[in-house]
Amino acid sequence: MSTDSPVAPAPAPVTKTETETETETPAVPQARVLVDPYRDWSEAEGIPIHLAFGHNLLELETGPWDRYEAKGCFAHTHGAGDFMANYVLDVAPGAKTRPVRHLYEVFCYVLAGHGSTKVWLPGGEVRTFEWGPKAMFAIPLNCRYQIFNATAAQAVRISCTNDAPITINLYHNLDFVFDNPFEFPERAGASRHFEGEGEHSTWMAANTIKRNLWETNFVHDLSSFKLYEFEERGKGSTNVSFILADGTMHAHVSQIPAGRYKKAHRHAAGTHVHAVDGVGYSLLWYEGESEFKEFPWRHGFMYTPPFWMFHQHFNTGPQPARYLACSLGSRRYPFISLRRKSSEGAGSISISQGGRQIDYEEQDPRIHHKWLQAMQAARVPSQMGEVFDEAAILQLPAESLTGVIRSPRSIGPAV
Repeated sequence: MSTDSPVAPAPAPVTKTETETETETPAVPQARVLVDPYRDWSEAEGIPIHLAFGHNLLELETGPWDRYEAKGCFAHTHGAGDFMANYVLDVAPGAKTRPVRHLYEVFCYVLAGHGSTKVWLPGGEVRTFEWGPKAMFAIPLNCRYQIFNATAAQAVRISCTNDAPITINLYHNLDFVFDNPFEFPERAGASRHFEGEGEHSTWMAANTIKRNLWETNFVHDLSSFKLYEFEERGKGSTNVSFILADGTMHAHVSQIPAGRYKKAHRHAAGTHVHAVDGVGYSLLWYEGESEFKEFPWRHGFMYTPPFWMFHQHFNTGPQPARYLACSLGSRRYPFISLRRKSSEGAGSISISQGGRQIDYEEQDPRIHHKWLQAMQAARVPSQMGEVFDEAAILQLPAESLTGVIRSPRSIGPAV
């Protein structure tokens, strides 16, 4: 008789039913992350979206835009940053937009055409004002407004610089942004502000730099508006800053005399620069780069210098050149620390003194060399001879016009 114990059969494997498996290890839902409400909104609006370093706004393709019952497109730029954006409105001859309202600020610069704007103010007052090419106006916050084309022959085209990105991304509720009944009576301004009138005031930046402000809602013509001396930003430079509809957005107009150019500087992202009058170009570069980026401009062109990228504006025409710059952070409400520092004067003080500007004597020699060649090609005489030895600059050897772009050493942190 065998002494070996019988071997028990191995137990059958225990399997879990499909239901038991799901109960014990529930599926993990896909995380909802990296949402960009402004981008989602702009893509859902159904109009063309153009993205580039800069644009000729007069030539951008537009498409039917139900929100305005007109045509439009988004003119997005690589340097716009997180707060600001731009769209273009086309209103057909004899047509008008749908009345709209929104909780973001918008500055409107008329690229072409003649028309009028009707604004429903808090308390029931209605104001209408007429405008033409190169006018600028601001809509008081969340007021309903409507744009009319006054002619039967030419379409109206308007550049609308706005802070919709930060507004929509902050609330991510479109009904709150576009269908909100709340009124801001303090933003309406005086009645004369819709007639092109306003108030001029001054303040001292950095205790030595006089700055000029004009408060209004509407400017008839940026090409003829009075500007004030601002020599700190360049020989013969003139400028005025605007407070528009008591807004947090900023705008200023600067003029470069014929035969001259501005000093280079850098600042936060989002400044939308519109050429108003004249012809020229801007050079842009980051500290440590060896090549310039060049952006030519004339009326209708717009670009945004990226964050902390040096940029410098050059007039190459026989007439003064003007440009309009719109950004977030007004002189009254700077909003961010970088804008506050700019309003305090950092934008017009050399980085060697703790500011953000490169003075003429500190700039790379190839900057003036390149401009002199452009001026010779345009047959426009330079008026910068009292600042530079121009004959010597034109004779510089080729090897001195290459390498890392020269800039002074900053004495402090980015401010």
